[in-house]
Amino acid sequence: MSRRDFLAQGGAAAVAAGATALAAPVLAQTAPDTIRWRMASSFPKTVEVLFGTAEFIAKRVGQLTGGKFQISVHGAGEIVPPLQVLDAVEKGTIECGHTAPYYFIGKDPAWAIGTCVPFGLNSRQYNAWWVHGGGEKMFNDFTRESGVVSLLAGNTGSQMGGFFKKELKSPADLKGLKFRTGGMGGQVLTKLGVVAQQLAAGDIYPALEKGTIDAAEFTVPADDEKLGLAKVAKFYYYPGWNEGGAALSLQVNAKQFDALPDAYKAALQSASAEANTWMQARYDALNPAALKRLVQAGAVLKPFPQTILDACYKANKELMEEASAKSPAFKKMFENQMAFLRDQVAWFRVAEGGFDNFMSRQKL
Repeated sequence: MSRRDFLAQGGAAAVAAGATALAAPVLAQTAPDTIRWRMASSFPKTVEVLFGTAEFIAKRVGQLTGGKFQISVHGAGEIVPPLQVLDAVEKGTIECGHTAPYYFIGKDPAWAIGTCVPFGLNSRQYNAWWVHGGGEKMFNDFTRESGVVSLLAGNTGSQMGGFFKKELKSPADLKGLKFRTGGMGGQVLTKLGVVAQQLAAGDIYPALEKGTIDAAEFTVPADDEKLGLAKVAKFYYYPGWNEGGAALSLQVNAKQFDALPDAYKAALQSASAEANTWMQARYDALNPAALKRLVQAGAVLKPFPQTILDACYKANKELMEEASAKSPAFKKMFENQMAFLRDQVAWFRVAEGGFDNFMSRQKL
């Protein structure tokens, strides 16, 4: 190897190794004057990980731009009601919001695809679909019609099924049950006689305590513990069939996004991608201990009866057909996701499932 070739290869390796370290200075050097944005979260500050993900994005954007792109983060209800974040972004009242797109299925069922559909992709599968399965383009083709750019920015992973005041033994126990849940899972349960309600995080505990609702699901043990749900409803069910991998997004006003310099767009996209990894990792680190504490405090951990899961699965098939007939955008994305999921399930059954099942039987 010639000296010139050696130096050329060495230089390329050094550039690759130092890419992350150089990112912030390069963006800062090319950034224009300071820009200030506001970000509204759909979640209260007390829910550490969900609200913390929004803070993570804002902090990282500032770091990547040398402090020239500043985003202030506001908790649920501070400047925008938690379930109206999308409306505020669409109107340009705020530049961006961190939320779960499935909160807005009342506008179009296709918004659910930005978070999850019942019995759908888990978090790793969702990431694969978004990045390499065409998901990002398809979802943004849809959201741009509303003047919104959606950046994937977090995932809770597979959630719990919720807290119930009474034990569930069969689908008959669901009839008349007043249940807080989000997304299309509530519509599935409605077919089984449940009175589904979508409440913001801060409203769930008071509703359970007063008896306005009989049961509630929010996310995962780390959040459920913070909300204190086990104090008023002791039966804690799993799995969260309605949210096998619930994605969060940074929704950005499209005009504001398009007007950003390329360096700022890159900073926002990079920060969101980092936040997507951070959020899932944070939950995976916190959930085991939180689940133990919940059980020690009196929560009764129980799997959903198979008959209930089967009934929900059947009802979900009907709902997906209805949503597909109602929304061409939903139909397109849902069919694409399900084709992707079929191959994913086959692969995960062999690798992840085989490994996880073996490890669950071991004494660690």
